[in-house]
Amino acid sequence: MYDYIIGQVKRVTPEYIVLEQNQIGWCLHTPNPFAFQINESNQQVFIHMHVREDAHLLFGFKTMTQRELFRKLIQVSGIGPKGALAILASGNPTHVVSAIENEDESFLIKFPGVGKKTARQMILDLKGKLGNLVSEANVVIPSKDDELPLFGVNPNQHQLDEAILALSALGYSEKELAKIKPQLEENDSLSTTENYMKNALQLLLTLK
Repeated sequence: MYDYIIGQVKRVTPEYIVLEQNQIGWCLHTPNPFAFQINESNQQVFIHMHVREDAHLLFGFKTMTQRELFRKLIQVSGIGPKGALAILASGNPTHVVSAIENEDESFLIKFPGVGKKTARQMILDLKGKLGNLVSEANVVIPSKDDELPLFGVNPNQHQLDEAILALSALGYSEKELAKIKPQLEENDSLSTTENYMKNALQLLLTLK
């Protein structure tokens, strides 16, 4: 029904963004809301509409590649929209596609809600069917810095807290987040919520 919406981002929350177009505010659930910036410039967001008995939900993506992989993932038994968003939040669809094509279950089970059974189902359902998604690389997650913040105070605590809330909304547990939070607090190179999210996801994918 919808392909994309072009409008201005008016609100960014840990779970969704609000995109205003023609005086209508569209609530769009996205893999990483903080990849979008609030400003007066028009932004193009690719849309998927998900219909269920109790709600009609709109999901927004920065690229068509993200959206197409999302659509493939929600066709797999055991993966709903929330689980698909968590998988896409890592920022690089090609990593997920490569894991499926190479039958790398150990990589896939690192995402929240994906156990061995679901990982195997993803491989069975999608291997060999994602070739057109491999070519487009997306956001590269920055490497971790070992520097400590001055005086032990993090001037970007608000941005870190927002990132933790967004990761919790994606399905990561308090225990998992507690393990990586000290490393995020010690990384003085991070200053935005989006970069905290990207670095946190990199760390989370090394836990299991």
